[in-house]
Amino acid sequence: MQDVKAIYRLNPEEVYTFLGTSPQGLSEEEAARRLEEHGPNQIREIRGAPLWKKLLAHFTNFFAILLWIGAALAFIADQAPLAWAIIGVIVVNAVFTFIQEYKAEKATEALKRLLPPMATVIRGGEEKEIEATRLVPGDLIVLREGDHISADARLVACADMRTNNSALTGESEPVRRSSAPVLEEGLSFSDVLNLVFMGTTVSVGSGRAVVYATGMDTEFGKIAKLTQTVEEEESPIQVQMKRITKFVAVLAVGLGIIFFLLGQFVVRLPFTENLIFAIGIIVANVPEGLLPTVTLALAMATQRMARRNALVKKLSSVETLGSTTVICTDKTGTLTQNEMTVRSLWVPWMEVEVRGVGYTPVGEFLKRNGNGRGDGGKRLSAEETERLRDPLLVSVLCNNSRVVREDEKWRVIGDPTEGALTVLAMKGGLDPGKVSGDHRRVAELPFDSSRKMMTVICEEGGSRRAYVKGAPGEVVRRCTRVLDREGVREMRPEDRDRIMGVNDRYARSALRVLALAVREVPDDLTRYEVENTETDLTFVGLAAMMDPPRPEVEEAVRKCRTAGIRVIMITGDYGLTAESIARRIGMVQGQPAIITGTDLEEMSDEELKRRLSEEEVLFARVAPEHKMRIAQALKEMGHVVAMTGDGVNDAPALKTADIGIAMGRAGTDVAKEAADMILIDDNFASIVAAVEEGRAIFDNIRRFITYILASNIPEIVPFILMVLFNIPLPLTIIQILAVDLGTDLLPALALGTEAPEPGIMDRPPRPVEERLLNIRVLLRAYAFLGPLEALVCMLGYLNMFGWRWGAELRAIKEAQPLTYVKATTMSLTGIVMTQIGNGFACRTTRESIFRVGFHTNRLYLLGVATELSLQALIVYVPFLNNVFQTAPIAWKDWLFLVPFIPTCLLADEIRKALVRAYLRRRKKGDEG
Repeated sequence: MQDVKAIYRLNPEEVYTFLGTSPQGLSEEEAARRLEEHGPNQIREIRGAPLWKKLLAHFTNFFAILLWIGAALAFIADQAPLAWAIIGVIVVNAVFTFIQEYKAEKATEALKRLLPPMATVIRGGEEKEIEATRLVPGDLIVLREGDHISADARLVACADMRTNNSALTGESEPVRRSSAPVLEEGLSFSDVLNLVFMGTTVSVGSGRAVVYATGMDTEFGKIAKLTQTVEEEESPIQVQMKRITKFVAVLAVGLGIIFFLLGQFVVRLPFTENLIFAIGIIVANVPEGLLPTVTLALAMATQRMARRNALVKKLSSVETLGSTTVICTDKTGTLTQNEMTVRSLWVPWMEVEVRGVGYTPVGEFLKRNGNGRGDGGKRLSAEETERLRDPLLVSVLCNNSRVVREDEKWRVIGDPTEGALTVLAMKGGLDPGKVSGDHRRVAELPFDSSRKMMTVICEEGGSRRAYVKGAPGEVVRRCTRVLDREGVREMRPEDRDRIMGVNDRYARSALRVLALAVREVPDDLTRYEVENTETDLTFVGLAAMMDPPRPEVEEAVRKCRTAGIRVIMITGDYGLTAESIARRIGMVQGQPAIITGTDLEEMSDEELKRRLSEEEVLFARVAPEHKMRIAQALKEMGHVVAMTGDGVNDAPALKTADIGIAMGRAGTDVAKEAADMILIDDNFASIVAAVEEGRAIFDNIRRFITYILASNIPEIVPFILMVLFNIPLPLTIIQILAVDLGTDLLPALALGTEAPEPGIMDRPPRPVEERLLNIRVLLRAYAFLGPLEALVCMLGYLNMFGWRWGAELRAIKEAQPLTYVKATTMSLTGIVMTQIGNGFACRTTRESIFRVGFHTNRLYLLGVATELSLQALIVYVPFLNNVFQTAPIAWKDWLFLVPFIPTCLLADEIRKALVRAYLRRRKKGDEG
């Protein structure tokens, strides 16, 4: 890559020499040689792990290893059918998870798709179209309005050219380009007017440029490389599931070893029987259905979130949203509508409020007094509107944009600010096409950043007139006259003060202000230059505009505040604009600290963290690396960070954040691929909806973990009673797996689809250190719900034996083996019955199920029906009797167990009522 500083300082003629080319372009032979030297113009992907390794990882993660151990133990216990069933669960879960993640993750291939496939070049003096990948340094490329730019290049000629650099810099406003040398020091690459960049587009005008960087040497390529080198961290749910599997493993293996030793050396059971006993303890503590249930629940959550306009790419990212403590959001298009709209038109004799939003040219003109208040919004008469003709003519003639209607929606072709002025003129009754036809354009003095003005000279009826717009200070300084109620008169010092006072008032409201002026061009003026044209102007008005906030964002921000989630705006716009929007949507209420990109560069990491700890802070005029640094600082402070972005430049920050959120409409493919979630409608309110779903999924995972772990106690207790009291084993290993892999699966999955509990967004974010499987969950499952299920299980077992105990049971088993099989069937059925009530109890954490409703989760009702149907098949189908060691039981046996269904539900309702009463008392105490 050539030295950029040297390139942008050169005259266009010197650029050709410096890059070894000419106005006729490269020859095909030289282009081929340079292609061989520099390689194709494409983004090289850093290869990740091969697909087979990614698939294998799902077979060898910690929880899968637990299931492999469970299958091996089933083989040892001579239970081959169940062992194969467990292996089936491993295979199905691994393949399912792999497919879901493979569909979502395509790494940096999107960078290649973003590049245009073809480029127009001059080679050997001829204009031709080639594949963009064949561009080389020294190629002379031709750029026209609407073209994508395929490489970094130095302009050598251009006509009224502006480029949209938003994909690279985040700035939505098209930027004027120039082919003149740039001698100014200390500019960032995006501020150099004679450079154009890969991944950007030509908004207006045309030009020619000489390529100086291709592929990974471009600014685009540097960002791609940075994105690829950001390492992914495990999501909170992945960390939590590792903890759970380790806990379950230690618990299962530990209990198995302890009880094996007790059986061997204390009770002195026969070795084979003791081994089966230990295997039973281990298998009972391994929730075989947990992994597929978690995976399927996350997948179903992504479908629900998609219906709320949030597309989650990676399953494990779903729950991370629920623990989000900070949302760092862009302004343009996310908090606002990304449609610049003129809100006020000020002329010296009145102030006009302009109604309507967006680019739809419908809206009234309402009269206001000079300070913006009073008159109650009286509609302008036709005569008053006609008197605004001069400022409206400037709006439509000093303009290169068009407003068109496509698919029932109005949009702007060209500069959004100029589009807003065109819409203003249309609302005032002007037809841009007719006006432009009646006023033939003679010349244009394009806008540039030094003089901050634009002038168009038009001819009508033999006379010429200059129409001027620009920064108020610059325009007013060149005005000698002013148009007031009586007509044109000399401008006085108090007029200038008044105009600039109005400008300041608008600026404090974060409105973008343009001054409008005209000049009758003298007949002897034939050569139009800045010095002789933009002078002796007549001031005709001020147009104040803004990009309005989305109407639903204010409520979404309020929800975040209630939910204890902090929202930080990070924008490339000016601080006053950011603060105004933030106030309008309720993001800030006091005096926020406004930190600019320049401020950030001078701050240490510790100072940045200190400023971030302040209650209200906004970031303005920031660069891509700043967003990445802010995300890193917040994470180091212990926050779970969600970061929005839409441009190529945002990709590293999106990968650094815990949750990267890309825009579905305005976002580049690069941002979408780097993100964990894509907003289909680009709306901040959809983020809040996704956070609500994320919180719900954490609660739901905890619900079905409680549901599954609670059934472990009635599966363990029979083995303990067998050892302690020398009774026949009340529940066999194969029957345990019938619960874990059969009857429990669909009800557990249904709990993963539970709607968010009422008040879920009134709670603060879950602490990062809070574990999914904490002491409260363990006590609820193992010490409260589980023992109730174990009691019912043993009652059913003993009922079949006629309430006998100890040695009598062994005697009956020997004499009446069918009675023993029916007794174990009653134990199994007792677990199934109590799991129904347990599921209803687990559907809520604090709220009463009677308030939420028994019928609000139809999938759980289907799960209950399926659970009962499976149990009936296991009990009454002879083939399944042989597989699961069961026998048919009478209806009176069912009637004995049915009344126990609500046992867990009613007991847990009492517990929840006590918890709610305690929380209400504590809240009153805090308020007092």
